[in-house]
This record gives sequence, structure tokens and C-alpha cells, in this order.
Amino acid sequence: MAVPPEGTPCWADVMSRDAEEAKSFYGDVLGWTFRDLQTDYGTYTQACTGGHAVAAVVPPIPGQEERAAWCVYLASPDVAATAARIREHGGEILLEPMRADDLGAMLLARDPGGVVFGVWQAGTHEGFGTTGVTGAYCWSEIFTREPGKSDAFFPAVFGYRAKQLDDPEVDFRLFDVDGDTVLGRMRMPDDFLPDVPPFINPYFAVEDCDATVARATRWGAVSRFGPADSPFGRFATIGDPHGALFSVIDPDTARGEIPKAHEVA
Repeated sequence: MAVPPEGTPCWADVMSRDAEEAKSFYGDVLGWTFRDLQTDYGTYTQACTGGHAVAAVVPPIPGQEERAAWCVYLASPDVAATAARIREHGGEILLEPMRADDLGAMLLARDPGGVVFGVWQAGTHEGFGTTGVTGAYCWSEIFTREPGKSDAFFPAVFGYRAKQLDDPEVDFRLFDVDGDTVLGRMRMPDDFLPDVPPFINPYFAVEDCDATVARATRWGAVSRFGPADSPFGRFATIGDPHGALFSVIDPDTARGEIPKAHEVA
């Protein structure tokens, strides 16, 4: 796949203190196979679907060994320039821009409302090898308790055009790049546990949402939401055995009409 436009989600990895357990879990639940790459920073484990790289399993950041989380990376042609804009607009750099051998360059950051995300500048690793097929990434949503902060920050840093969903029951915004919708933003509902921090939630396509959730829970995972029908497919949000949140969706089971949206400044 070609390098995606700036601001497009281009990669995702799950931070886990037990890589072998994570590989067993995601291998069964999402059908992934794995390959280990040796880098100057140690072993990097890529997950694959149909021979294409779709995600990775990585060790925890030093000092956060008990934390498990998914991280979604947004494409950038220049991580140093993106880091400058992140700081300019009130974000925080958690991991300074760094090279990952010839694979590319990256940084980790947090928006003013606490949403952690990554930025990836492609080298030999351009990002997802495939998207939208069974077992592969298909969508991401920002979950935040302070939508106003995210709504100001992300378009300022990545140049998104924004649209607000015309639904009085949900506060949901869409971010577009070059006319294509690449990312959503959801105000976290009140029923989210207070200890769940803001995050970007990746979705992976599956053939049967209910069967996928059943496999996940047999491993000790927890269904945080769903399965439920939507205009985009039957989906569920899962906390893996260590608590990392992600969603699965069966796009072939869409129910209902897609809500309209209007452009916002």
C-alpha cells in the first residue's frame, strides 16, 4: 500500500507486558499470524493477515509496565514538524521523535484532553499492509471526555476538515483528509468507568462479531460494549486479558441508515 496522506491512521500496536500471551490471544481471536523483526531496539513483533502486516505487539514503555493499551499512529511526512505543531497547540510529547532503523520515524504524544496517540513517518515500513479485510484494521475513533479540546487540537495539527453528526443523542464528529473520512471523535458516555483514560479506539474487521466476542471472553477478555447493530455493521468493544481496549466489527451486517452530518469550522 502507498504511504497514506498526513493525518490518516496508518498503523496500530498493542502494548503488552506478556508478548507471548498477547500473540496467543490475538492469534485466536483475530486469526493473526506473527513474525519477529530484529531492530537496534530489540525484537519487534508484527501481526499479519494473509501475509500482510496489520498491527504489532510491543513491550511496555519503561515505567508503565502494568499498563496495557492500543496505540493508533497518524501518518506524517515529517515527525519533527508534527511534534512542533503538537506543542504549539497545547499537546505534550511523551516520546520524542526517534528513528526506528530504516523502518521509519515515530513519536508518542498526548492531546490537551489526555488522548494518547502516535505519529509515524514512513521509511521501508509504510504502515498497514492491507485494511478493511477480515482480521485487518478498518476504522478508529477518539474517545474523550473533553471533545472541545480534541476538536480544536487535531484539525490544527493535521489539517482535518470536520463534520458533526446530526444526532441529538450522541456527540460524534468526523475528521476528513482530502475529502475522505479517516477518523471519528466520540464524547465518552457517562457509563464509561472513571478510571478509563481517553484513548483512540481501533476497529478490526471480522466475519462474525458474536463469535469473535465469544472467543475473546474464553481467554478472559471482557466485552465492554455490545455486540450491537449499527449502520456500519455489528460491532463490539473488548478489553483484552490485560485491559487493552479495541473494537471488532462485521461490516457485512449493517443495519439502519447512516446519519447525516454537517461541516463545521
